[in-house]
Amino acid sequence: MSGAPRERSTNLADYQPRHAGNKTFRLKNAQKPVLKTLRKVEESIKDDGVELDKNKPISVTKLSNPLHSVSVPSLLRRHELVLHSNLSLSASCSSDASTDSFHSRASTGRMYRTSRTSNWRNHLGSKAKNVVPEPLPDDLQVKRRCAWVTANTDPSYVTFHDEEWGVPAHDDNKLFELLVLCGALAEITWPAILSRRHIFREVFADFDPIAVAKMNEKKIIAPGSPGSSLLSELKLRAIIDNARQVSKVINEFGSFDNYIWGFVKHKPIVGRFRYPRQVPVRTSKADLISKDLVRRGFRSVGPTVVYSFMQVAGITNDHLISCFRFHDCDAAEVKKEEDDIKEKASSEIQLEICESIDELNLSSE
Repeated sequence: MSGAPRERSTNLADYQPRHAGNKTFRLKNAQKPVLKTLRKVEESIKDDGVELDKNKPISVTKLSNPLHSVSVPSLLRRHELVLHSNLSLSASCSSDASTDSFHSRASTGRMYRTSRTSNWRNHLGSKAKNVVPEPLPDDLQVKRRCAWVTANTDPSYVTFHDEEWGVPAHDDNKLFELLVLCGALAEITWPAILSRRHIFREVFADFDPIAVAKMNEKKIIAPGSPGSSLLSELKLRAIIDNARQVSKVINEFGSFDNYIWGFVKHKPIVGRFRYPRQVPVRTSKADLISKDLVRRGFRSVGPTVVYSFMQVAGITNDHLISCFRFHDCDAAEVKKEEDDIKEKASSEIQLEICESIDELNLSSE
């Protein structure tokens, strides 16, 4: 057949079903929701200010099947449900912080889901790699120390570790003090020694070996004296005897520093230990120094005491390589060597100047 398609009314009230049976029953049941939807459409049109002519039915062209008349309001209803579900899904996604997003096409009513999990993680990963944390102030940074310094360590010992332990010492009074304190380790611990350090310095005249060598033993070891509260009588007598031997070493070598550092050729031994179990309690060098001290008349200077003295005085750097003081102690010794070189160079220059002046004086005469 040819010609224009015939327009058919979409008003279900004017539509008379031609088929009997189940199709007629389904159409009758479908009229109720369809009519409700049409009423809602009419009400929405009235709200917009447009008058609708009830006598003029809504027409749709090119319909070959009478059942297609139901498709318009059903599509409207389906589109409304899709929009409603899209809104509810968007709300649920925003509340649950979901990485999946749901989309709908208004033209077809289809729904599809796109996963953005991998892109989201990659985006965060790229940002995390580019973020550089700002350095904390020095007072807030956690300093990594030797393993035997823990959170429960006495604060005085922590300060001693951070400022004195392992720093190369070259002053005779300082070396004598450290030798005395290491000898006291046989009776008391480092925290106890450091808490009484001011008493030690008061009793032994700031550890001046020449002044201590002249002290009266009876006054120091007398019951009730400050010295008697520090150590046993045997240790107190050993300190005075060692002070006398240090005085003799100073007369022989010019200083106790020259004598004791001569065993390591005036350069500290660097342990470079990674774990505490690798740090020894005595070495062959400590045995050699201990034997020479005993030969000279020193007391309470066994290999263990001598090696502890070497560690404290910086003769050996036994800070663990992970400790922040490991490189600081090396830097202190390098600075000391540079200062010695400069001092030696300046003294040589002064000597040359004096010699040139003397030559000029002789030539003028």
